[in-house]
Amino acid sequence: MCRWIAYRGETTALEHYVTAPEHSLVSQSIHALESMSSTNGDGFGLGWYGAHPEPGLYREVRPAWSDENLRYLCRHLQSHLFFAHVRAATGTPITRPNCHPFACGVWMFMHNGFVGSWSRLRRAVEALIPDELYPARIGTTDSEAIFLAILGAGMERPVLAAERILGKITELVNKTDPGDHFRFTAALSNGKDLYAFRYAVNDHANTLYYRESDRGIVIVSEPLDRNHKNWVTVPENHVVVALAGERARILPLFHRHQEAAE
Repeated sequence: MCRWIAYRGETTALEHYVTAPEHSLVSQSIHALESMSSTNGDGFGLGWYGAHPEPGLYREVRPAWSDENLRYLCRHLQSHLFFAHVRAATGTPITRPNCHPFACGVWMFMHNGFVGSWSRLRRAVEALIPDELYPARIGTTDSEAIFLAILGAGMERPVLAAERILGKITELVNKTDPGDHFRFTAALSNGKDLYAFRYAVNDHANTLYYRESDRGIVIVSEPLDRNHKNWVTVPENHVVVALAGERARILPLFHRHQEAAE
């Protein structure tokens, strides 16, 4: 499974989270501790917000540990909100368009997980993408398809949009007996607000943690140090909502539907 970092807070150099810590993302690309795949060498990517509304992207197919440009970029790039991702492919080709993060307009997204039987369900999941957004589909991953489907579900309420698509994909994977696995541990941002989801169907969700201080919040697939006491574990089937100017909240997914049914 992939590893990733999402940061929102005071403007800082990416190296403080991507390359410098004891268990940095580059270190995790070689030896992840909480992943089914200890090595994540199927490409990597950076995404950051700066002077423009839309994010900048740098994506590469070589392993993160072997790209001589990465340390220079992370040392000099500074941002108040950025994503970094190292990929362990789950069946789709190792190409630049398939590397995370993905961007469309002001929105940026990255994912750790998979849709089981993707070759069978790909057409049904892509059908969730509105026609006006489908031209933005340049790769072949389930991750990018889910991202565009969420964007098309109404981004005035991002969590609700994600729940709508997660609910529809849940229905799709449960059409077989036994149901297919679906894991969705993902980050989503518009350059101001940050959302991170931990969800799974017919499987255990991939790990997710966060740490928050007065300087900002960092959300990770696994901690950047050996002291787990510094990190809050996000429960399965929950979302971290870190709105601009507010402390982060952990909310259960689909809780509004549960309340309506009671």
